[in-house]
Amino acid sequence: MRRWIIRALIGAGIVVLVAIGAVGTLIMFPHLLARENLTVVSWGDAYQQAQTVAFFHPFVDRTGIDLDGTIYGGGLDEIRNQVTSGEVLWDVVDLDLADAFAACDEGLLERLDPAMLPLGANGEDAATDFVPGAVGSCWVGTVVYSQVIVYAPDALSGALNDAPQSAADFFDLEAFPGSRALRDSGPEHNLPFALLADGAAPSEIYRLLETEEGIARAFAKLDSLGDTLLWWRRPNEPIDMLSRGDVVMSTALNGRAFEAQIQNADLAALWDGQLYGLDVFGVPKGTPARERAMEFVAFASSPLPLAHMASRVPYGPARRSASALVEDNPITGIPMLPFLPTAPENFQNALLIDPEWWAENGAALRAAWDAWRAR
Repeated sequence: MRRWIIRALIGAGIVVLVAIGAVGTLIMFPHLLARENLTVVSWGDAYQQAQTVAFFHPFVDRTGIDLDGTIYGGGLDEIRNQVTSGEVLWDVVDLDLADAFAACDEGLLERLDPAMLPLGANGEDAATDFVPGAVGSCWVGTVVYSQVIVYAPDALSGALNDAPQSAADFFDLEAFPGSRALRDSGPEHNLPFALLADGAAPSEIYRLLETEEGIARAFAKLDSLGDTLLWWRRPNEPIDMLSRGDVVMSTALNGRAFEAQIQNADLAALWDGQLYGLDVFGVPKGTPARERAMEFVAFASSPLPLAHMASRVPYGPARRSASALVEDNPITGIPMLPFLPTAPENFQNALLIDPEWWAENGAALRAAWDAWRAR
């Protein structure tokens, strides 16, 4: 289309001497012509299907801007290649928060003005309506996923208490006897969890992990599990371990816990002490559709579209005011709010896995973790 336009202008004799230089530039670099559509890149499967219904179609209907949905496998290589070459073909990319932080730090994303973000559902300022970590220099959060505690109620039928009520119960072997499982992924998901279970408030966790005393406290809490502790790596493993009776409690990804619960598995989730991450939208540096991309990001991160997204997949809206707008799943009829990380009753003792903090402080903790795991 771009080349056809240029040929038509030349054929009609419209190009005059003053414009020859500009036209030559466009012929050599056709990507500099502003596109009339947007390319939004995401993760595919049910997640992108929910985005299509909640974000993509409503945005097209509202603006008349055509939107192309593309699937990728994560990481920064393709974004880096496009930005470095100047051939930026992706306009908006769905990133996990760690990649967004790294891409922003590397200069691969456009800077975002928080003033462009719409108010919350009840008129709240966007700065306070978004959960911590959701708005950065180069990104805006859309959904929250988390690590939660999952347990098998039948396996705990002989326990002193009916059901665990807090993260502290995960470590209470007397009240809730049986094996536990933790994610074998390093300190990020385990040291903060141990401190939360030991009574530290979310606001204290990272400060504690900057001290020798805090680190020792976290490892001591993990040591208290002794030989009851098992490990998982693949997302499906905690559910399988619980179903087989290998463990009575495990940490798990909330999406996998949701899938197991709606399939009538004998499992329940405990939200206290959840560690959460974010998926965010970023705009690759140099896209010729920058203004339209920013318009899409502002629309997709407003409360109602986020609520529509959360009504379809078990990931919490990144804005607090969106929770009240979440409806039952339109296909299954399942009430979704109780399964969402950011539901008010689930989010009271939640902690962000902060990529900026881990980038600055993680090396020493990972070395200490490796030494502890090698014992």
